[in-house]
Formats: sequence, structure tokens, C-alpha cells
Amino acid sequence: MSKDSMIREVATSLRLLQQSFDAFDEAAATALKINRTDLRALDLLLAGGDPLSAGELSAALKLSPAATTTVIDRLERAGLAVRIHDPHNRRRVLVAATDAARDAEHVIYAPVGDAGAKALAGYPAEQLAIILDFLQVARRVQEEQVIRVRSSQRRPNRP
Repeated sequence: MSKDSMIREVATSLRLLQQSFDAFDEAAATALKINRTDLRALDLLLAGGDPLSAGELSAALKLSPAATTTVIDRLERAGLAVRIHDPHNRRRVLVAATDAARDAEHVIYAPVGDAGAKALAGYPAEQLAIILDFLQVARRVQEEQVIRVRSSQRRPNRP
């Protein structure tokens, strides 16, 4: 197989991988009875472990403050997040994942991590280093493309 053919095959495999991630996220959101934006917010709350301010959540989600408030309201109604007062600033409200959210994380996401770790254990360290490098490069390329697309939306339309 030529290098060009292999690059096309990698690109196709990446597209299919992205579709599988999307399908999993949709299944997780459906299981939790929330939408995909709420799922992204919940992921942020679970990932760091520490509560986030609404402003931090808004910035990370790239949503307006009003839209973020709506997301937090929905997560609260679902029992997956709670607002708490910042112990260092009484006027600031923080958002934290609930125990129910952590239980859901364990049920839905822990098996994915376990299966992934088991699959990766079959690779020697040298190949894992190549896989890690590829993933880091792929992420950087994708982030650059996000910036490119967003910046093109700010420019006037060109014929």
C-alpha cells in the first residue's frame, strides 16, 4: 500500500472513530436524559473534580452566560449538578457534579476506560509512544482547524 493510500485510510479511520465517539456521546446523553451540550458541561464538571464557576463553565463551553445558566438549570433538574456558594466569595456561585453524576460516570464511562486500557496493553511501549504522538498531533491539527473555521465566520462573505 502506498503512503498516500495509507494516509487516506488513516483519515477514513479517524472519521469513523469520530462518528463512534459521537454515537457514544449520544447514547450517554440519552441514558442520562440530557442533551449533548449538557453532557459536555457535565464532562467538564466531572473531569476536574473541583467545582467551577458559571463563568468558567461558560468560557469552556463557549456559551453565553444566559445559555450556561440554562445548562446548569437542566443539570440541576436532572440531579447531576448543584450550585454551591464559593466559601471565599459569598457573591460567587460554583457548580459541582453530584454523587449521582459520579455514579453515572462510573457506570457509563469507567467500562470504556477499562476496555481502552485493556486494548492498549497489547502494544509495546514503543508503539504506544507513536500512538500518543499521533493523538497529540491530531488534536493540535483539529484545534487549529477549529480556529480557522471560527475566524472565517467573522470575516465578510467572499464570492
